[in-house]
Amino acid sequence: MVRTGAPVFVKIDDYKDILDVLDLIKGKLAEAKRTLADLNELKNDEDAELELWSSTLNEIENKLNDIDRSLFEPESTY
Repeated sequence: MVRTGAPVFVKIDDYKDILDVLDLIKGKLAEAKRTLADLNELKNDEDAELELWSSTLNEIENKLNDIDRSLFEPESTY
């Protein structure tokens, strides 16, 4: 059982090793956060590009439907 507030004795070499490991973990955590931010940015760019493609395809489909209608529907006379 660990008591709070009780002094803990650690060898200086062990303490320095612990600090080095903590620094390494902090560095890896920062690197992981940067990677995640980069991936999120790529995903957002990809989503925007896919939305643009979808919009363009819908425009093409609408234009083709207009052409199809004008070619195959009889002309109305006024």
